[in-house]
Amino acid sequence: MTSPHVIELTDQNFEEEIVTAKGVAMVDFWAEWCMPCKMLAPTIEDLAKEYAGRVKVGKLDTDAARDTAMKFGISAIPTVFLFKDGKVVKKLIGLQTKKVFTEAIDELLAG
Repeated sequence: MTSPHVIELTDQNFEEEIVTAKGVAMVDFWAEWCMPCKMLAPTIEDLAKEYAGRVKVGKLDTDAARDTAMKFGISAIPTVFLFKDGKVVKKLIGLQTKKVFTEAIDELLAG
């Protein structure tokens, strides 16, 4: 996963990058072995490009960052959380369409 628009999140940087950050953030909880996660990856990348400068987008590998995944109760992947000012405001579980994400993000940015 190398992208200038998507932050690689870990147990070490999650707090700083997401929890204490101001504004809207989207976190994709995923794993390398998860086929639906791989199918969702291009959508996450597209959203990161489209909302660059307005929404912080990160991906957290649940195998590599188990503590954070457990803290947020991740039991199925892919799971995408939307945060506003460090607080979880929306959870989207499973493979979703881009439209579902854009509607949720636009609603947060407007509110």
